Amino acid sequence: MGNKNKTISFRVNEDSFETLREIAEERDISLSAVFRDYVDTLVAHDGRVKVVPESEIGEETDGEAFPPKVEVPKSFVREHERLELEAEHLREQLQEYKQYASHLKRQVEAADDAEEVVQLEELDDELDTDETYRIG
Repeated sequence: MGNKNKTISFRVNEDSFETLREIAEERDISLSAVFRDYVDTLVAHDGRVKVVPESEIGEETDGEAFPPKVEVPKSFVREHERLELEAEHLREQLQEYKQYASHLKRQVEAADDAEEVVQLEELDDELDTDETYRIG
């Protein structure tokens, strides 16, 4: 199914609007791009986003550091790395199999052009006698 865009409306007071417009001008992007970035960040962080001044980034706010930091066990990281390596290996194998299948297809096409295939049923039909032959 296709990725369809949806429209989101924001209501802000006039002062906030002017501030957002200034931010957009500083970054040399459109105002709608500022909102798209905000929504993308909101979705990526499962709705846990705080808007803080740049001077406060990394400082303690409300007893929590922002952006939030999560401890991940080493076993999880190792397993993730192992799975990434395995996925890369499987992609390489898939590419090799695709190349091999293409090679076999070219061989079959070349063989079709080079020699004629004789079907055994056709040979039986061509026999004038009722004799049958047995091999072995």
